[in-house]
Amino acid sequence: MRNRFLSVLWMMGIVFALASCADTAKQQTTIPDEVTLSKAVLLDKIKGGWAGQTIACTYGGPTEFRYQGTMIQDYIPIYWPKGQIKHYYDRSPGLYDDVYMDLTFVDVFDRLGLDAPVDSFAVAFANAPYPLWHANQAARYNILNGIMPPESGSWKYSAHADDIDYQIEADYAGLMSPGMPNTASQFSDKIGHIMNSGNGWYGGVYVGAMYSMAFLSDDVEFVVEEALKVIPEETRYYKCMADVIKWYHQYPDDWKQTWALIEKYYSEDFGCPEGVFNPLNIDALINSAYVVVGLLYGKGDFSRTIDIATRCGQDSDCNPATAGGILGTIIGYDAIPEYWKENVYEVEDRDFKYTNISLNKVYQMSFNQALQVIEREGGQVLEDKVVIKTQRPQPVAVEESFPNMYPVKRIDFRKQVSDWEEATFEGTGIALDCSVKAERSDYVAVVEVYIDGQLDATRKLPALSHDRALEIYYNPMLKKGVHKLMLKWINPEKGASVYCASSIVYSDTPYVNPFK
Repeated sequence: MRNRFLSVLWMMGIVFALASCADTAKQQTTIPDEVTLSKAVLLDKIKGGWAGQTIACTYGGPTEFRYQGTMIQDYIPIYWPKGQIKHYYDRSPGLYDDVYMDLTFVDVFDRLGLDAPVDSFAVAFANAPYPLWHANQAARYNILNGIMPPESGSWKYSAHADDIDYQIEADYAGLMSPGMPNTASQFSDKIGHIMNSGNGWYGGVYVGAMYSMAFLSDDVEFVVEEALKVIPEETRYYKCMADVIKWYHQYPDDWKQTWALIEKYYSEDFGCPEGVFNPLNIDALINSAYVVVGLLYGKGDFSRTIDIATRCGQDSDCNPATAGGILGTIIGYDAIPEYWKENVYEVEDRDFKYTNISLNKVYQMSFNQALQVIEREGGQVLEDKVVIKTQRPQPVAVEESFPNMYPVKRIDFRKQVSDWEEATFEGTGIALDCSVKAERSDYVAVVEVYIDGQLDATRKLPALSHDRALEIYYNPMLKKGVHKLMLKWINPEKGASVYCASSIVYSDTPYVNPFK
């Protein structure tokens, strides 16, 4: 009898233990109504986000776009010498477009408050002295020529609308919205549409949500999966990220298998003319997938996380920067290994080039903004702690760039506009790349674009790199059919040239491989 009684107690103990474990697991997969953090922990996480981003961007810097459509194999060393961050600060500060773009937005919030109008962000970004590329540069050109957000980032006015740009600069939104992913999405709705739409915008919305959720859990899988709820399920972006999560659960110890499946199903680039028909893929879709691969397969280890995100290739400085920033927020600045952090110390008081903001300064700026957002959203800021009214992620609006628009042909022109002869193409849209050179830095070429004998656009094309147009002409909404294209350079001058290397032709139906 005594043995039976003890057996019953033993079994009851197991049941109780299992129930306790179930409760614990349940707590790890739900969001409480409010969370209390000490101010020290809040600041430590914010610092971890900014430092983690800077470290990982630097780590991936030497490999950026050197591996397109292929992973960086394990036998290929990626070095981390002492002084590496200082080296890039000194010699290649443009690497940190991930960071200095964010800093523009942080600065506007600091000067004008949480409700600063979108035009203030757009004008500050467009006139900032730093160099830009892809969707950011397309938006800068649009804004400087009177096309303001959200049109400045729309696929109707930018062939780069789905590019990675807002994804790499949305960190600020989550860091200032701890535990409040929907608030982060509201900031992204305003600012992200300056330079992106569709998948390009979703990339930043998702990143902002992951940063926000990083304040609520140290479970990377929970952060990745819960944050995805801000993306509408019917979108291709959601499907891609959900597939990456699914493949991770199927192949939890083989990131390369998941990488191969991403390549198989999601490697098309419909937007960026540089990437279409080329191995380069700057699309947010696939690069977001690489961020998720790094986070999930890194399993909370900072070194492994940024290494995997880098070795996925393509934009292999930006992707580890995002993954490193999110994980840095989850674990906090103090928990980032000294091996990585020692290179940060010597630059933390140095302003990023083109800005007057250093890491030490932005730590405090983001912390102050987070305190404001916590209070505005119903939380409390007490003497030594904060009480956050948490939010359950809600999906943002459904939008799609380039609907029913497919690249079907590349036409290589390789000629000066001064030598242009009428060209013929068949489709629903076209994008012509652009290169303007002049002896005068303030020279602006004026080119008239005729479609089917009618003047369709007059394009102002600055020689100055800061103000440059990425395309001589981009029109995604032509009537389907055969079109004649003529360019006329209105104001040629000695020492100036306008060159078009190639164009991408779009149609409303994709090319079908007859040998498939």
